[in-house]
Amino acid sequence: MTATQPLLSVRNLRLDVSSGVSIVNDISFDVAPGEIVALVGESGSGKTMAARASMRLLPKGIHPGAGQILFNGKDVLTASDEDMRALRGAQIGMIFQEPMVSLNPAMTIGAQLVEGLRLHEKLSVEQALDRAVDMLRRVQINDPEGCLAAFPHQFSGGMRQRIMIASVMLLKPKLLIADEPTTALDTLTQREVIEVMVDLTRSQGTAVLLITHNLGLVSQYAQRMVVLERGKLVETGSVEQVLHHPRETYTRTLIDALPKRFHGRPAIAEAAPLIEARNLAVTFAGAGNMFSAAQPKQAVKGVSLAVRPGEAVAIVGGSGSGKTTFGRALIGLLAHSGGEVLFRGKSMNGADRAQQRDYRLSCQLVFQDPYSSLDPRQKIASIVGEPLRHEPGLSRAQKAERVQEILDEVGLGGFGDRYPHALSGGQRQRVAIARAVIRNPAFVVADEPVSALDMTIQKQVLDLFRRLQARHGFACVFISHDLGAVSSVADRIVVMENGLIVEEGDVDDILDHPTHPYTKALLEAAPTIGVAA
Repeated sequence: MTATQPLLSVRNLRLDVSSGVSIVNDISFDVAPGEIVALVGESGSGKTMAARASMRLLPKGIHPGAGQILFNGKDVLTASDEDMRALRGAQIGMIFQEPMVSLNPAMTIGAQLVEGLRLHEKLSVEQALDRAVDMLRRVQINDPEGCLAAFPHQFSGGMRQRIMIASVMLLKPKLLIADEPTTALDTLTQREVIEVMVDLTRSQGTAVLLITHNLGLVSQYAQRMVVLERGKLVETGSVEQVLHHPRETYTRTLIDALPKRFHGRPAIAEAAPLIEARNLAVTFAGAGNMFSAAQPKQAVKGVSLAVRPGEAVAIVGGSGSGKTTFGRALIGLLAHSGGEVLFRGKSMNGADRAQQRDYRLSCQLVFQDPYSSLDPRQKIASIVGEPLRHEPGLSRAQKAERVQEILDEVGLGGFGDRYPHALSGGQRQRVAIARAVIRNPAFVVADEPVSALDMTIQKQVLDLFRRLQARHGFACVFISHDLGAVSSVADRIVVMENGLIVEEGDVDDILDHPTHPYTKALLEAAPTIGVAA
């Protein structure tokens, strides 16, 4: 291979489904040795399918219809199965989007790391284990020897992603395909994971095809980018050229979808708190074993917070900071071990049945993962209308009318007869929001409602949430790890670390003048596209 020849060359690729419809249509791009190229687009743009075709790992029912995929000058699409087995892992590695799905839950980490090494290289078990320990140390696993004997479920999302990177990079592939490697991670973990990956690939001279919807990551780490829309190549070029001087409307739409601070929120009137936590503590029992007793873990450590009617308060922090636990305890979904929650001035500690009922019906939760929180056997209209069973004064016709109204309001008119699996991620999140607000609650907790959505869908959901709150007037706690996202919906920001509030204030104060080191670290870790030169 000459110095000018690309390592990977995709030429006029077309991917078809069994019905004959093309999901990727006539796309071409190159990846040079040692280069990082970003494949960018919304969900459904075809970027993952194009990348998987490079390893001939397409799902059943999708097949190449035309074109070539040349790796080191040889066409992957016409290679034999034996050649592909030798190519996968050893020459082309892939980091999948969800490591918990791609790591075998029944095998130890050590067994999974050694398996690939011994398959492609003539090593003894001891040699393979030594290589594995060294790689785990390089991806900053604190106890690499102990990690070998552990199982995937024993690690956090960020740690599992590091282990996935280690397993792929052990074989020193020439090309690494990274499919949304940091999608659902908090900003601090996201930066740590992506920098580990980039440092490893640079030290080993590995080229990277980075599949992402995060333009901030693209700006910081890639040299060139390819923009796809509905299976078609829209724009390609250097990162600086495409991000700062985009030619196409679709590219400008992606850039405009980046979170922006919203300055049009009306001032919140001074009023007594709608809901208030006073020194709220939540303790979990912890897990013991035959050698040691269970050690209690205090997830929330005496947190106090008041939310006024109509106010939106963002609770921000990394994974494990206690923000989700606090949010659930605030609306009574988790028992608290200390302190109290007051709703409309009345303590819920020892409240009578009528007060508890009013409290529960007035508070709603938008779950982080709508796919797992929506009943797959129910149609959308039934899911959204379910909370209305607590409204005895409504007739069936009135309930159906209210369901239709709220579906129209969240942009899902005509979707009532569909099932959750027939909707996109952004549409399912709209269903979850519609279900939460259909009874006009006084208070809503939104738990990471946009963490796994691409930028344009995230913007749509945030705009919808802001409009719904303005129209219905509910108070809100918006839980997120993304300070950029919450800046468009919040009046105040509360920062949590290790179960404590470390800083709180108005949006502008927190974003422009943070005082706590943890808040500063969160802001520094948030990727941005920078300023054009």
